[in-house]
Amino acid sequence: GCVVRRVSVVSSVPTKKRKKSSSVRHTFERECAMPDQQASHYMAINEPLRPKARSSSASSSWANFFFKSCRATTAVMFVGTIVALACFGISSKLGLGVAPKMAAPSVNMQLQAPRFAAPTITSRQQVLARNRMPMVFGRNMPQHSGRSTVSLPRAFQPATTETDVKMPSAGGMFTATKPEERRIQPRDERGRKKFKVVYVVLESQYQSSMTEAVKSINKNQDGVCVECSGYLLEELRDPANFEAFKKDVQDANVFIGSLIFVQDLAEKVVEAVKPARDNMDACLIFPSMPDVMKLNKLGQFSLASLGVGNEKGGEEPAADAPKKKNSVVKDFFKAASKASPATFEENLLKLLRTLPTVLKFLPAGIAQDGRSFLLSLQYWLGGSGDNLENFLLMIANKYVDGIQGADLIDEKKIAAPALIAEKGIWHPLAPQVFDSSDEYLEWYNREMCPLNGVATDAPTVGVILQKSHINTKDEAHYVSLFQELESRGSRVVPVYTGSLDFSIPVEQYFYNRQGKCIVDSVINLTGFAMVGGPATQDHDRAVAVLQKLNRPYLVSVPLVFQSFEEWEKSQLGLHPVQTALQVSLPELDGAIEPIIFAGRDPATGRSVPMQDRIEILAERAQKWATLRAIPNAEKKLAITIFSFPPDKGNVGTAAYLNVFGSIHAVMKELKRKGYDVEVPDTVEELIDGVLKDKEAEIASPELNVEYRMSMDEYKKKTPYAKDLEDNWGPPPGNLNSDGENLLVYGKKFGNVFIGVQPSFGYEGDPMRLLFAKSASPHHGFAAYYTYIEKVFGANAVLHFGTHGSLEFMPGKQVGMSGKCYPDRLIHALPNIYYYAANNPSEATIAKRRGYASTISYLTPPAENAGLYKGLKELGELVGSYQGLRETGRGPSIVNSIVASARQCNLDKDITDLPLEEEDAKEMDQDTRDRVVGKVYNQLMEIESRLLPCGLHTVGVPPTVEEAVATLVNIASLDRPEDGFKSLPRLVAESVGRDIEEIYRNSDNGVLEDVQLRQNIVEATRAAVRAAAMQSANKDGRIEEVNPMAVQLQGLVGIKSPWRQALKDTGFDVSEAELTPLFKYLGFCLEQVVADNELGGLMSALDGEYILPGPGGDPIRNPKVLPTGKNMHALDPQAIPTKAAVDCAKVVVDRLLDRQKQDMGGQYPESVALTLWGTDNIKTYGESLAQVMWLVGVQPVSDSIGRVNKLRLIPLEELGRPRVDVVVTCSGVFRDLFINQMNLLDKAVKMAAEADEPLEMNFVRKHSLEQAEELGVDLREAAQRVFSNSAGSYSANVGLAIENGGWKDESQLQEQFLERKSFAFNADRPGELNKADAVFKSSLAKVDVTFQNLDSSEISLSDVSHYFDSDPTNVVKGLRKDGKKPTSFVADTTTANAQVRTLSETVRLDARTKLLNPKFYEGMLNQGYEGAREITKRLRNTMGWSATAGAVDNFVYEDANSVFIEDPAMQKRLLDTNPNAFRDMIQTFLEANGRGYWETSEDNIDRLRKLYQDCEDKLEGIE
Repeated sequence: GCVVRRVSVVSSVPTKKRKKSSSVRHTFERECAMPDQQASHYMAINEPLRPKARSSSASSSWANFFFKSCRATTAVMFVGTIVALACFGISSKLGLGVAPKMAAPSVNMQLQAPRFAAPTITSRQQVLARNRMPMVFGRNMPQHSGRSTVSLPRAFQPATTETDVKMPSAGGMFTATKPEERRIQPRDERGRKKFKVVYVVLESQYQSSMTEAVKSINKNQDGVCVECSGYLLEELRDPANFEAFKKDVQDANVFIGSLIFVQDLAEKVVEAVKPARDNMDACLIFPSMPDVMKLNKLGQFSLASLGVGNEKGGEEPAADAPKKKNSVVKDFFKAASKASPATFEENLLKLLRTLPTVLKFLPAGIAQDGRSFLLSLQYWLGGSGDNLENFLLMIANKYVDGIQGADLIDEKKIAAPALIAEKGIWHPLAPQVFDSSDEYLEWYNREMCPLNGVATDAPTVGVILQKSHINTKDEAHYVSLFQELESRGSRVVPVYTGSLDFSIPVEQYFYNRQGKCIVDSVINLTGFAMVGGPATQDHDRAVAVLQKLNRPYLVSVPLVFQSFEEWEKSQLGLHPVQTALQVSLPELDGAIEPIIFAGRDPATGRSVPMQDRIEILAERAQKWATLRAIPNAEKKLAITIFSFPPDKGNVGTAAYLNVFGSIHAVMKELKRKGYDVEVPDTVEELIDGVLKDKEAEIASPELNVEYRMSMDEYKKKTPYAKDLEDNWGPPPGNLNSDGENLLVYGKKFGNVFIGVQPSFGYEGDPMRLLFAKSASPHHGFAAYYTYIEKVFGANAVLHFGTHGSLEFMPGKQVGMSGKCYPDRLIHALPNIYYYAANNPSEATIAKRRGYASTISYLTPPAENAGLYKGLKELGELVGSYQGLRETGRGPSIVNSIVASARQCNLDKDITDLPLEEEDAKEMDQDTRDRVVGKVYNQLMEIESRLLPCGLHTVGVPPTVEEAVATLVNIASLDRPEDGFKSLPRLVAESVGRDIEEIYRNSDNGVLEDVQLRQNIVEATRAAVRAAAMQSANKDGRIEEVNPMAVQLQGLVGIKSPWRQALKDTGFDVSEAELTPLFKYLGFCLEQVVADNELGGLMSALDGEYILPGPGGDPIRNPKVLPTGKNMHALDPQAIPTKAAVDCAKVVVDRLLDRQKQDMGGQYPESVALTLWGTDNIKTYGESLAQVMWLVGVQPVSDSIGRVNKLRLIPLEELGRPRVDVVVTCSGVFRDLFINQMNLLDKAVKMAAEADEPLEMNFVRKHSLEQAEELGVDLREAAQRVFSNSAGSYSANVGLAIENGGWKDESQLQEQFLERKSFAFNADRPGELNKADAVFKSSLAKVDVTFQNLDSSEISLSDVSHYFDSDPTNVVKGLRKDGKKPTSFVADTTTANAQVRTLSETVRLDARTKLLNPKFYEGMLNQGYEGAREITKRLRNTMGWSATAGAVDNFVYEDANSVFIEDPAMQKRLLDTNPNAFRDMIQTFLEANGRGYWETSEDNIDRLRKLYQDCEDKLEGIE
């Protein structure tokens, strides 16, 4: 069954400039005993290693090295994980670049000679022969003659047992490997002494090096042999694997652990190893979690010997043990649990640096063993098979019972650790590692440029590497990228370091002697943050270094936990842990484009280059690099705008953005910068140019057709066109088509093309909306992106506004493959994306799935809603009452207030408002005050609610008044982290009151405190306005902040303007208390006006680095400002924060109290919640914490600050029953926070498994019922965390309602159940499986549905997302009693958090926006786009009728009065945007037809006539 396999590979490297020559064929023969099946599998695995055939005389040189690198023994330190804390280059940081002062040979700083000969040099390889062949990092390299044939070393073979070969099978999370395949038994012990080694590592590549080391010992040692069992950390999640691990550990002589930084798995390691530790000869733990590190034992050396714990690991030394003074190690571990992630790594490094000093003060035996530990660490960091072989022999010779002192191992033959230079510039064909960029480029330009046909001034790509890959010769994936870049005509400057501070080589090697940057773009191939590992990062330093470098910064990701095949099959894509460490964290540095470029061989753990991914990575990096070189006059830019929903006059949709006004501003700036662009004189001309007229429909010829793509051209230039036919049939289809060609809508203005992105295509198709998984893009969509890249020839695309649909096309969640549609569509185009600053979650999806470099834009300044019409009159009545309350007129005024409140429909919000027939004269004074107080409080809620006014135009600074409302709300929040109180709190304290008490009393209608609260609000506004006015120009706009505004308080005897304003309103607050707050407000004001939206775009188009910044609510987090940044989210492992947990408790307790009042004192048994990505980013996980608090579970940070543990809160501490939950996660939340979904699932199951009375644990009660009902076990029945299938988003309810594509409410409910019923299961992490039976059963038990509002900018009627995911009517349909659940909304947009019913919130939203003249007049002033915004609010309001029945009839009636009954308003809407007006009319008619609005026949007749008027206007009939 054994065969000799020959693997033939053709390799060559093309460039445009080089001469063609025949390719060189390199044949490798594998002469090893291998079953035929396994040999075939091996060839298949390594197929990705084959470079595509390219014509080039340089090919032989590259192919020669390429396969030399593939032979390498392997062993990478988890890409880094890096981690390791590194070990973090511990060799340099600890001074370990030379051998410790102990009985050991000196450390050889050069690589040892390879164990086999290199291929023969042919052709133009002789150019490099004198440099490359004689030396590898300074060592002579043996040569041979003859055919280019080599025998591959053992390390390149699949790592298996010596007696058997097995195919990989399932096991662990995302991994198809089994530990048993790593087990090695010596073939023949031959009377030798056998010792057993068990290891567990995070990085899979170590398996190859350990296998090589053990096999070499078993083959070459006469006195000893090794049995070895190896485990990847992730495999311990599998119960069978964990049991095998514990069994292996029991009889191990030596245990090795490394980089155990996943908390739950670290606990498993401790659980298994701690009981067996005393019986081991050696237990070696390299940088890991503190509890794991305490397991270290080597002879007399342990952490107990340094004053940390005892020999059992963790406890204090015995009472009679010698006292140890000043133990730095003990101090370290004592503080570790309190340390922040940022300080843990630093403290660990200090500890390791201190060890040599500590050892001097210990007994000789302990010191000697301590030095052996340090030497072991060096061997381990070396990582190669040779280093690990010598490591195992050294440990066995000194510590293993039966071998120690028995002369079974020749100590003289144990070589010292072999290390290479700590940092440098490394090229595989270079004669040395360079320490100077000038010397490197001198060599490169002399040797490599002629060889590759690359110009010496060609675009240069800097590449950051992980030293361990070079050290272990596992660099094939690196070399493949170099080859691809050079074949495309680029130069490469590859730098590396052994530490995890990659800023060091960046600063040292990406500049020449004159300080000039020598690279045009940068790719970080380590996948990690610029500074630091998984436990800590220094993002401020990283940003400073990258800002100085000022080049596009791409961070690409090698697969670590998955093999290529596993990743390829995975719908989720990249492993969640890797996403958190290697995508989320680099984004905080400003990284873009997380492209997977290398996989993992499941048999050997080696890195395997993915050729198609490497090609796209190289092309994209080169495109970014060339933006610097192309003159602006020659650059072509494709601006893409959106139309959603389609066919309704919605061309140019974007959240709160005046799209055409902003594009006009961009075009003017482009013209100023020298671009060839024809700028229309006015915005109206621009609109007309793209649409031909404002009344355009997307499916009509009224929209300008810029290009007609024939079917031959489409098929030729769109390689994936055939794949679209499964969903859409053969092209051209009926979307963006004239029946013969595919149509590209838009218009060219010189070298700028403004195009309209096609729609999804299935918005109005009920069947497609129902599919659990979304359809592919249609042919018209694909043709659009083919046109801008391959016909128009854009150098970059600018997606304009939040948001389009490219990034939401089907594909993996993170880590796109070449078959994912976002990757196919954007292809190699640099993608710049204007995105609303308040929406970091969806911006992050655009970054990860659409490779976007986002540029944030400001949402419109917020203003207070104010009072109008009847509400204003009611406010005046309240004012009259306060002046006359104790006179005889008081009761009559109260009667008028009650009547007016009912006329304004406030009786729906004030449930105990007296009836109109009740006479206030019959009430006592306190009762009248309470009635008026509740009305007043309701009016103040409406008046003070923030609403965005108008639309934002890119680059336009705010007015004073626009800035004031934002600053007032910033000033109204306590900021303990910044050391000051809110202004309302300071004002309240100045009169001896607590602001929280005032809020509570005001909510309860205490008239005196309602008035005091309003006085405090007015005083706050006056003080902030006084401060802002110091910086206003003559036009009332703020262009720059007057620094004197924060200095006046320092002048003796002069009150600051803000203190004087407070004094004028009746409050006296000391200057000392005001100063910190107003300095902070001055800073915030600077950020508001420091807009860089145009500047950020120009920098991106110039191929520069875009400064990163957080997205979110600028009121909660002013660091969101200024805009114009490359927006990022947050570290997902950092939430929920303690502050978020505290806020969550308040909200949940108010929710439960409110529901108890409505249920006769009974707690709800189950609550359905919706989790959103953006909300949790803005609030740092408040809604996450709400779920946990409902079920009675507390999130706990691990010893390095990551939130990945849970504590079940005892019932006596909780003080109430555990409430069951059904959690529906948005698709965006799923993509960003899948690790938090894992926590939530664990939390629910902890509660379900708690042995508690069922009346006190509704989670367990329901789970037991469902287990019996569905015939499943308890844990499966307790699944409560649901979302869409991977790569799909939303329930499509919003799409159906926005496009009218729905028959009845049952269709909407069916869509929700079909698309949202994919469960996350912590028992099978990384999977989202259909679980509709559990989903429906859980929803059928829901008493309350619940959502959160966290920002004043986005409320229930602003977007369709909220009603799209609302399960209220779904629950009603599933409950056996048909009862509609109570629906609540938590409003945390102000310091006074509220829990309202859904209907109350919809009413509040309608009063403050849709029906509010301040809102709709502000929108109408924006013209075409503003009219569309009004219509959108009405359509979204109807969505709440459809999904929850939560809209009162008066909302439709009042809206009809405002927009339809008034002839002047009719004309304005018809003239401004007839399509949007027609859509508004259609919405009113639909609301009536579906039974949501009862009105008069006169109103319906009017609407029908107006609809016909719109049709006539659109058809050009006068």
